[in-house]
Amino acid sequence: MLDALTVATAVAALALAAWCGWAAYRDQPTKDWHFIGMAVVSLLAVIQLVVGIVQLARGEKPEQGTTIFVAYLVGAFACIPAVGLMSLTERTRWGSITVAAGGIVLAVLEVRLYDIWGG
Repeated sequence: MLDALTVATAVAALALAAWCGWAAYRDQPTKDWHFIGMAVVSLLAVIQLVVGIVQLARGEKPEQGTTIFVAYLVGAFACIPAVGLMSLTERTRWGSITVAAGGIVLAVLEVRLYDIWGG
């Protein structure tokens, strides 16, 4: 895996979590700007998914197994879109809290992906 991409995705996810956490603290739902932030973080996750699949197709193997690596890769890809959809259904501060929690989960998934690959 590309270490810089993993770090960038994790940092962007934590920044999104802090931003949405601040909105929740101010008793605000997710707004259009938050969805733009979610799109940026999701784009990084898509790029990471493509890079991971390409590396697997080239014959490179993660240290802890391909199956668990692909499972974490797909989970990281789906994390932010899933919480974004949930925040659309909950148009209160709890929607912002949901996205903040999703950002933290994505950052943890990134650390785990790094460990699985052998970092």
